[in-house]
Amino acid sequence: MTEIDGQQTIRALAGEFAHLTLLLINARTTAGVLQRVVDAAYRLVPGTELASITLRSPDGRFHTPVETEPVALELDQVQYDTGEGPCVSAAQPDGPAYVRSEDLGADPAWPRFGPAAARHGYHSVLSTAVLPDARPPRLSGALNLYSTRPGGFSEDAQDVALLLSTHASLALARTETFTRAELQAAQLRQAIDSRDVIGQAKGILMQRRGLTADEAFALLRRTSQRLNVKLTEVAEALTARPPTGS
Repeated sequence: MTEIDGQQTIRALAGEFAHLTLLLINARTTAGVLQRVVDAAYRLVPGTELASITLRSPDGRFHTPVETEPVALELDQVQYDTGEGPCVSAAQPDGPAYVRSEDLGADPAWPRFGPAAARHGYHSVLSTAVLPDARPPRLSGALNLYSTRPGGFSEDAQDVALLLSTHASLALARTETFTRAELQAAQLRQAIDSRDVIGQAKGILMQRRGLTADEAFALLRRTSQRLNVKLTEVAEALTARPPTGS
């Protein structure tokens, strides 16, 4: 990258973060703040194909209130179930500022989560702390980013993610309605909506192309990655398209 390209990238990011700051200030709920953060991460952090937020309750339980695609929730849940993984580490109140792995399938740090993530087709992860040093009743958390490519996150990507997590922490610190019930309700609504439209799209592909459910989902995911749009957006476009010959 030339010096001019670098300056243009910095100016573009500065503009994006200025816009994000206004959005976060105007967000009325915690769920709104978190949704804007994961959407911004998807757009701004190079290499990101999935994004989610992990929150850790004062009793030590983890949950994912928002994510860009349902598969991110599945990857997070593997970490919660096994008690290992980057989002579990970064979401601890006294955890590291960030955790990054460039080859999950071969990473000895997470012998159960790493291979499971690789089987899902994701090989790089970057988690950055949100609300570090949080004390009850406030929840600590992490911003989680996934890539299908080994070595998917550079040092520059890490810097942008850390800056984004700082914005999120500041916005959440001033949000008064930081309740688990609100976040779980938002997660449930989004999960139902996302899975419904993806299920419809899979059904269409299975009927029209004679694919299995797994083959249909793989095709949707490849299309999402090739077009660089969310999986749910691909599914929505397919379900909104009239049948061939109509």
